[in-house]
Amino acid sequence: MNIAIGFIMFGVALDIKWQQFKDVFTAPKAAILGLVCQFILLPLITFLAIWLAKDFITPGIAFGAILVAACPGGNISNFINNLANGNVALAVSLTAIGTILAIVMTPFNFQLYGSLYMKTSPLNVPIEIDPMDMARTVVILLGIPIALGIFMAYKFPNFVAKLKKPIKIFSIIAFVAIVVIAFWNNYHYFVKYIKLIFFIVLIHNGLALISSYWICRSFKLSLKDCRTLSIETGIQNSALALVLIFNPKIFPPHLQIGGMAFIAAWWGIWHIVACTSLAMYWRKRPVK
Repeated sequence: MNIAIGFIMFGVALDIKWQQFKDVFTAPKAAILGLVCQFILLPLITFLAIWLAKDFITPGIAFGAILVAACPGGNISNFINNLANGNVALAVSLTAIGTILAIVMTPFNFQLYGSLYMKTSPLNVPIEIDPMDMARTVVILLGIPIALGIFMAYKFPNFVAKLKKPIKIFSIIAFVAIVVIAFWNNYHYFVKYIKLIFFIVLIHNGLALISSYWICRSFKLSLKDCRTLSIETGIQNSALALVLIFNPKIFPPHLQIGGMAFIAAWWGIWHIVACTSLAMYWRKRPVK
């Protein structure tokens, strides 16, 4: 799983161009709002929702939702935004910048809201999560592959152009395999909790899509950009979440099977279903 997610991030980095960063700085409003939705709004509303429902959900489910919200956007959002006739250039730029920022923001957001949750909800067992272990894992899984991918794309563009298609195919296969492995190893737990997990992820993902859309509308972004940023916020890198969850140095086993893995794995399936459906709906209603 570690090798697979590292390879997926390497593939994402091959599409990162320095021009994308320049475009963001020359017209920053939409990109800044997108990053705010991704790294501030989504973790915050996730914590508030978890806090309101703390008497009805397990700590594992709560931590799973917080971790998914702390992860960067998934690169499949670029494809889905293309389906929706969204602003693909903005989507690609946000994926690039968000993935790099996640090296710091993912451990920071999880540590912040995880600590707040532990203070507001009584736990049956003490939980100690080392933020340095998470930060180290994120740097290895994101930082190194991304730096290598950007370097390769800059230094060997012709060679990389031939690599992109097979790497993207492998990335899709690897992502599906990670989700399948998570389900296979915990199938009996999943069957037991599917009803609860289904509705929690449905509400969580819905909050991500709706809140980001209306925040962007309130700041008077174009309708096309609002749709783009909504999908960007609704697609999370759940494969990264799963790799972190199954690292015993970060999370104890009782949390892995207590909801965290189910939240991340089901999110990985549901966000594709929900956002693709939304994209097809918007595609039939093009922006005038």
